[in-house]
Amino acid sequence: MRVGLFVTCLVDLMRPRIGFAALRLLEAAGCDVVVPRAQTCCGQPGYNSGDRKSALALARKVLGEFEECDYVVAPSGSCAGMIRTHYPDLFADDPSALERAKRLCDRTYELTDFLVNVVKLERVPGVFRGTVTYHDSCSGLRELGVKAQPRALLARVPGLIVKEMEECETCCGFGGTFAVKFGDISSHIAERKCANIAASGTDAVVLGDLGCMLNIEGRLRRRGDMKTRVLHVAEVLAGTGDA
Repeated sequence: MRVGLFVTCLVDLMRPRIGFAALRLLEAAGCDVVVPRAQTCCGQPGYNSGDRKSALALARKVLGEFEECDYVVAPSGSCAGMIRTHYPDLFADDPSALERAKRLCDRTYELTDFLVNVVKLERVPGVFRGTVTYHDSCSGLRELGVKAQPRALLARVPGLIVKEMEECETCCGFGGTFAVKFGDISSHIAERKCANIAASGTDAVVLGDLGCMLNIEGRLRRRGDMKTRVLHVAEVLAGTGDA
């Protein structure tokens, strides 16, 4: 099984260790993983801002780099959701490319969804001694139905206990450019999310999108919380959270 790992531009620039954790998990599942060296962005920032021209150019690039793979996997519900949900709209005026895009969409998965529902990974390399709470990132939850999958995998991590927080499905306030355009509203949403994380009394908050991670971690630290760890689910499952 030839799996293309879409690292995502944010992971590449801000937390490469998440990409390496995803790679470790895919290899543990027996996948032949390819990582196109020239990959960049899925086009979501431009698409969400109304710049369809740049978004389409990036989408064509992704299509060319990954369409020969059996599957495309991203450690991000946001980027996987962009490809799977919004590429058909981007390519709507190009029938030949649209068919290619639809075939790519059908083979594109968020990481935990792929591990649970495609390769059916039974054992994970990671070990975690402590309690965690899980934040459901908006795009993965609402566009891809990612909810039970990360929790099923976390249940297989020796020593780890999941304690659900209040409003675990509520947005963290990031929303890409939303956090820039509506900073005051974003800060209020993030504060509420971090209060729920604190109330859970857990050692760490775990989630599946780096944008949410950065937003939540930044708010936690500004609240004076230097103890609660903020970890990507791939890091926990792969046992690389201390890297």
